[in-house]
Amino acid sequence: MTHTEDKKSMLSQGIFIFVYLAVLTGLEFFVAVKLQVAVALLIVVALVKAVLVVYYYMHIYKLNAEHEEDRESYEYKSGTNRLGLWLFLVSDSFVFGGLMVMRINLLGLTRPNLNQMLGLGVTAVLLISSFFMNRGETMMKNGDRKGFLNNTLVTFILGLSFLIGVVFVEWRLAAHEGLVASFGNPTVGPVGGVFYMMTGMHAFHVLTGLIFLAIVWNNGRKGLYDEKHFPVEAAAVYWHFVDVVWIFFYPALYLIGAAIL
Repeated sequence: MTHTEDKKSMLSQGIFIFVYLAVLTGLEFFVAVKLQVAVALLIVVALVKAVLVVYYYMHIYKLNAEHEEDRESYEYKSGTNRLGLWLFLVSDSFVFGGLMVMRINLLGLTRPNLNQMLGLGVTAVLLISSFFMNRGETMMKNGDRKGFLNNTLVTFILGLSFLIGVVFVEWRLAAHEGLVASFGNPTVGPVGGVFYMMTGMHAFHVLTGLIFLAIVWNNGRKGLYDEKHFPVEAAAVYWHFVDVVWIFFYPALYLIGAAIL
């Protein structure tokens, strides 16, 4: 397979995975809002989406890749850095897992009465951002610096839009309409606590991801990743991790259970 054919194959794979994710997201929204089916189906859909992102976008299979014995080689160092990154993500996932346990323990089969269309909208934006991040990483891996810069910039804009949608739109709407307590209210109840803790911790990770993207974009513009592009892979994997977390947070906050009025 030639270099060009490999690039086309990787980009095509990214498109197929994005289509699957879009269909599954539409499916979970439909079955939750229109059919109000059992929670089990929503959990299965979220798990399938997460597996697709982790395997195809985050390239977890690279952890099994063989490396040169030379500890000074870039390939060996990339392999150890990759392992370190994944260990960090696994440890970080316990934080989000704890938030999910908190949500289940405090709210059970109920949820905040949030705007479900807004939730679908910000979710779509984040999924699309992962698609462009995958394209940007693929472009850089195949020596297309301009393609990397363009796609990473689109990812940054979409990620910033997601952050604005959650923090500056959803938070204000939820507090204004009395769906959850506001920060200025000293009697913040469990619904407000769950809502702000889950979305706030995730928003913090989105913000750090945006900083990461800005750094690799600027360094990529200078040509620092033309030969050694692991930092681009690391930024992409982290960004997709943020996406995976939201894959579970989205149904937990917007779809599962009866809304608390």
